[in-house]
Amino acid sequence: MQVWPGEAYPLGATYDGAGTNFAVFTEAADRVELCLLHDDGSETAVELRESDAFVRHAYLPGVMPGQRYGFRVHGPYDPGRGLRCNSAKLLLDPYAKAVSGSVRWGEEVYGYHFGDPDKRNDLDSAPHTMTSVVINPYFDWGDDRRPRTEYHHTVIYEAHVKGLTMRHPGLPEELRGTYAGLAHPAVIEHLTALGVTALELMPVHQFVNDHRLVDMGLNNYWGYNTIGFFAPHNAYASWGDRGQQVLEFKSAVRALHEAGIEVILDVVYNHTAEGNHLGPTLSFRGLDNPSYYRLTDDPRYYMDTTGTGNSLLMRSPHVLQMIMDSLRYWVTEMHVDGFRFDLAATLARQFHEVDRLSSFFDLVQQDPVVSQVKLIAEPWDVGEGGYQVGNFPPLWTEWNGKYRDTVRDLWRGEPRALAEFASRLTGSSDLYQDDGRRPLASINFVTCHDGFTLHDLVSYNDKHNEANGEDNRDGESHNRSWNCGVEGHTDDPTILELRERQMRNFIATLMLSQGVPMLGHGDEFARTQQGNNNAYCQDNEVSWVDWPAPDDDSGLLAFTRAMARLRKEHPVFRRRRFFHGRPVEGTHDELSDIAWFTPEGHEMVQRDWDSAQASALTVFLNGNAISEPDTRGQRIADDSFLLMFNASPEPLDFVVPVNHGRQWEVVVDTAQAEPVSAGPKVDGGERLTLVGRSLTVLKRPA
Repeated sequence: MQVWPGEAYPLGATYDGAGTNFAVFTEAADRVELCLLHDDGSETAVELRESDAFVRHAYLPGVMPGQRYGFRVHGPYDPGRGLRCNSAKLLLDPYAKAVSGSVRWGEEVYGYHFGDPDKRNDLDSAPHTMTSVVINPYFDWGDDRRPRTEYHHTVIYEAHVKGLTMRHPGLPEELRGTYAGLAHPAVIEHLTALGVTALELMPVHQFVNDHRLVDMGLNNYWGYNTIGFFAPHNAYASWGDRGQQVLEFKSAVRALHEAGIEVILDVVYNHTAEGNHLGPTLSFRGLDNPSYYRLTDDPRYYMDTTGTGNSLLMRSPHVLQMIMDSLRYWVTEMHVDGFRFDLAATLARQFHEVDRLSSFFDLVQQDPVVSQVKLIAEPWDVGEGGYQVGNFPPLWTEWNGKYRDTVRDLWRGEPRALAEFASRLTGSSDLYQDDGRRPLASINFVTCHDGFTLHDLVSYNDKHNEANGEDNRDGESHNRSWNCGVEGHTDDPTILELRERQMRNFIATLMLSQGVPMLGHGDEFARTQQGNNNAYCQDNEVSWVDWPAPDDDSGLLAFTRAMARLRKEHPVFRRRRFFHGRPVEGTHDELSDIAWFTPEGHEMVQRDWDSAQASALTVFLNGNAISEPDTRGQRIADDSFLLMFNASPEPLDFVVPVNHGRQWEVVVDTAQAEPVSAGPKVDGGERLTLVGRSLTVLKRPA
């Protein structure tokens, strides 16, 4: 076999049509072998003798796409110094663009013996671990163009590749649970009919099923256990795992783009699947443990702000380079449109505390590629000071956990002042305005993958996670949920009607709020996980979306579509600037752009805002007082709306404010099972009775 010197960049395996260049970083190694793996179980080892700035490299003519490979690192095994090199362990390439196979758990994939954690384990891991794959980077994107949907037109749909497609009746069996399933017309038609503009996919980076879960007969279904930051997860591919997963993922992105749907990836750059000091040696640990991981003062152990056993070292230039290279790769080569960063506060821990000025944010801010896509933070982690909602830099948007909590509390009847709900409804200016951000920095959600589904939020007071095998100790215990009187399943029509109304209340509130709405997959037709609020290990019917019959577009699904359509048609619900609370100059309208009223129709005063038992109010949104212009600098004019919230358990009379419009039309009433098609007309000063726990929207034409 010919071995040429090759190049130190780019890292990973790069096929150029005639051969492949291999490059891998390790400062800890004395010697590195590239191992080409053959289908008969044998391997050909090639020592990487060339080294530039601790990058070992070589070019191998004739090595083609589909070739499986790994690295063996010869060097010190001294856990007391944080060094865990072990040439008996075949290591994944951190820059592998595809990964073949899965881990077969046993002592072979660990660097120590189970009976003696301090003793080095020299069992060969090659037959038991995953392998990297050389891919063909060429793909016919045709005339693919990113939708580049602006945030104020965005509706996000959080989904799991397998969970969304596994039980869809319109998909062929062989496409269920796959990237190709996402691209099927039946799925895309559902998303477009729902008004979805962005599909936010739960982790699709190559991940590992935890040893503990596999022993329990479970799987890491959610996928927050990354081992390959460049490789699409191979189990979601219908065609094969020797690079076919890359082509299949690209094909899905192309199909979604054709339908005008952006693709956002939920990415996990805060830790890896190698766990703590008792975890397996799969890649980073064996290559250069102290360069990749945040170690404690005793370097045998790992600092953990993620709850997974380890945290990546965010002040390491090699870790930062890998993350930025990964982000750019997914944008430039895979054509994705943005990222949601799991436990993003960890990315800001350059030293110990969360630091808004950390190197990671500096790199993102100045990067000409990454800075131009959607960047969404999950603004917390499990470390000290990790709850950082409202504290991310101006370029970022955030999952607004305070929005979720406040809206849940309102509709379950938890006593609290209305002022916070008013702030959440209008874009959370208390969180985002002081650093120059706008309402669109707030990603609003009521439910997501983590916690109860929408159906279970109104059906359970307590979590029911027994199937997870942890005696119901896992998962959040404080869910801000309310079962409407009976825990779980019931045939009581009164309770069922109340639950359905509560779900409509949540959907309507979400779509009427300033900011960017996010739906959880299946919530639009009330999917249930039977009270499991931490279904991370339930790769089965508990988590898979149970689709309704193809011709069933009634009930909550029809209501959700109608609310998304109302939002799309009216810019007053999609403002790009915060409300002023006063008349807007140049609009020739003496009314304020927003006003707040008691149910009696009086403008609210301070004692109304301070009421701990406040549960009802009317909000006036003035469509004639939108301060921001359109893309051509022209004034935006819209209809005006009254939003009437009755979160109390009893019916309440609401007086339509006299001075804000002579005649109104009811366009939303969550007390009705179906969307309002031709609502009644209501005059200013007239009384409307809202049933307990309901929301009504009135429209006044411009």
